[in-house]
Amino acid sequence: MDLFNKCYNFTRAKEAIEAGIYPYFRPIESGADTQVVINGKPVIMIGSNNYLGLTQDPRVKKAAQDAIEKFGTGCTGSRFLNGTLSLHEELEERLADFMQREAALVFSTGFQTNLGTISTIVGKDDLIFADRENHASIVDGCRLAFGKTVKYRHNDMNDLERLLKMHEDDDAGKLIVSDGVFSMGGDIVDLPRMVELGKQYGARIMIDDAHSVGVLGDHGRGTAEHFGLEDQVDIVMGTFSKSFASIGGFIAGDEQIIHYIKHHSRSLIFSASPPPASVATVLACLDILEKEPERRERLWAVTDKMRKGFKELGFNTGNSETPIIPVIIGDDDTTFAFWKALFDNGVYTNPVISPAVPPGMSLIRTSYMATHTDEELDTVLGVFEKVGKQLGII
Repeated sequence: MDLFNKCYNFTRAKEAIEAGIYPYFRPIESGADTQVVINGKPVIMIGSNNYLGLTQDPRVKKAAQDAIEKFGTGCTGSRFLNGTLSLHEELEERLADFMQREAALVFSTGFQTNLGTISTIVGKDDLIFADRENHASIVDGCRLAFGKTVKYRHNDMNDLERLLKMHEDDDAGKLIVSDGVFSMGGDIVDLPRMVELGKQYGARIMIDDAHSVGVLGDHGRGTAEHFGLEDQVDIVMGTFSKSFASIGGFIAGDEQIIHYIKHHSRSLIFSASPPPASVATVLACLDILEKEPERRERLWAVTDKMRKGFKELGFNTGNSETPIIPVIIGDDDTTFAFWKALFDNGVYTNPVISPAVPPGMSLIRTSYMATHTDEELDTVLGVFEKVGKQLGII
């Protein structure tokens, strides 16, 4: 058996390319905004996580440029050794204050944040209770951890309770880990019930707020603030590639927990630190988020308009409660055809098929920015109506 046989036998993507319906790795020829240029053609972007629309804000660009002038383009080492700048520590202090936590720790990517946090705090005799539709970074963090992972049905707190009760007498540390906002369906975790179960069964709670920080809560602090449960969640993870227009991630919690992760997390200690421009970008975005609540208010107005518009047209948007609004198609081939027709009509979306979603639940993932105009949104709804009727979806 040749190790590379699986590579030679993988033909699905090339078949899609030859058929002209391959939707992935499309090079964008312009900056991330409500409209982008692909193959020389402008298209309306509703496939981005740029929720607050800050990637093109002049203040954010200026902060990145100034950081390069002062610190250069990179750090040339890990946070643990020579790669910690005063800029990193400033951001960690600001994030801890913003999230109302004792401490925060910045990683180079959101993926590494989940890998490094979960695999560090979960030991060989510990248990992880994880939602079946958690992000891949949580899944891989659980795989790297030496403890045992038990999966419960998606956002089903009765099933979580069943599993917690099954392991009630286990002499083990217990961690419940879940997305705050689920990245494909746009639904929100049932945090109030999860908190009750955590207390009842002695389990700690970690929430991945990648799609929640900057979006949920009166101040944009995420899922726990949304439910008024900030003092009931043990550790919160967030990313910089969504509302903060950059790249990287952070974990926030009690100082002792963050201190331990800081000195034991392999994905932190053995990775180069975030470059100065990326860190300065987050600081600038944090300033704007705190000073301009109207951006978040506009994001929710856009979200409400699009969810209502899709439902009135007859599309199935699942259980979405956030700026992530899926249009559920079901069949993979029809989903690709729908994506292609939308793209040909000037609308960029993301087609999502199994295993990213359960089989038979393929969908077009749409997501929105505070900077989308009503004219752009009306155009999008018109294209969806046209294509939906052409393909017999509505």
